[in-house]
Amino acid sequence: MEEDTTRLARLFDALGAEDAEGWAESEAEEGLPQLARFRFLRTVWQDIDAWSTTASDWVAAYRRAGAAGGAVERAVRLGLTAEELGEIAREVARETAFALLQALDDPERGDEPEEVAGRLPGWALAELSARAEPTGRVLGALHEDLNETEPQTPTSRTGGDTG
Repeated sequence: MEEDTTRLARLFDALGAEDAEGWAESEAEEGLPQLARFRFLRTVWQDIDAWSTTASDWVAAYRRAGAAGGAVERAVRLGLTAEELGEIAREVARETAFALLQALDDPERGDEPEEVAGRLPGWALAELSARAEPTGRVLGALHEDLNETEPQTPTSRTGGDTG
């Protein structure tokens, strides 16, 4: 068990986990798919952070063309910088990711018509082994760890009260 925890901790550390040992111990002792959960949330954060780290690129592109082009152009004319727009977009992306992760965990969360209640399929995000074989473990309650897994870099900021 100690060997598994050490191996897992090294993997978490390589992925940038702040508490690599804590994540590894949780997986080893509780049997939770923490490495898969952390890896998935890390990917989510890369997409969230891209809104601020690439703000100058997407602001320029949106000003040329895009669904929000007019709004972005007006915001720039009013004095907002690409960095400020990036901060706003990053927060919207974080809130959206949080809501999506909640929906992933709770298919009943949506607003379905009463006549289909209890008759609709659900979904689950499941762990696969390194050889792409199902392990039988589900990655549940991901929204609970979204804010905890936020990368601590100069461009990352702790989000609001969501989660």
